[in-house]
Amino acid sequence: MYHFFVNPEQIQDSEIVILGTDVNHIRNVLRMKPGEKVSVSTDGAFREYQCEISKIEPDCIRLGVLSVEEENRELPCRITLFQGLPKSDKMELIIQKAVELGVYAVVPVETRRTVVKLDAKKEQNKLKRWNAIAQSAAKQSGRMVIPKVRESMKLADALVYAQSMDHIFIPYEHAQGMAKSREFLQAVKSGQSVGIFIGPEGGFEESEVQKACGMGAQPVSLGRRILRTETAGLAILSVLMFQLECNDAIGIN
Repeated sequence: MYHFFVNPEQIQDSEIVILGTDVNHIRNVLRMKPGEKVSVSTDGAFREYQCEISKIEPDCIRLGVLSVEEENRELPCRITLFQGLPKSDKMELIIQKAVELGVYAVVPVETRRTVVKLDAKKEQNKLKRWNAIAQSAAKQSGRMVIPKVRESMKLADALVYAQSMDHIFIPYEHAQGMAKSREFLQAVKSGQSVGIFIGPEGGFEESEVQKACGMGAQPVSLGRRILRTETAGLAILSVLMFQLECNDAIGIN
């Protein structure tokens, strides 16, 4: 079933009105018809409306509400991915898959080995595109929250920003092995916040890792192989998603 987000004012008793770009998507891309079912939620409200398309108008789609369910498909802790700016369009893939895996926010980070440089105009255009990708991925994966892609930061500023988080992880090929990494990751509990720092192509310089560790980051290993920048963040997100949802299912806080 297709899932859409609306603003609270678009919900009127037993009817929901879909506006904006979703109108064209429903009518001309999905080619949906009256009588077909969709689900709808508002960003962060943890309530899902099961609906039926009642009328397709030129500027809106009218839905009849069939039922309302309290729903929460979010991870029990907030994970922010601090992603070293990669080349080409890799950032789009990273954002899409990170949102599917449950990330709460993505922060593009400029490091010493970052090749991509964003001026103010280019960054605003990129942010618009990246946030549209995040919203699309949130719809596709049935999220209850639309993760935000925030303005880029230099690594030093990103580390300061992450200081308030309960855990900061930095995957690093010279970390102390899997046993220590498992210990660090298993310390993450429901209700906590996590920052994950991923380097660009070529990784972080050793001095950057040392600085991060000096500010509280814990170096973790992702195995014996060297992962690409577009793989590393998704790998650690997958591990955390599995661990947190298993713990949640069996009542471990």
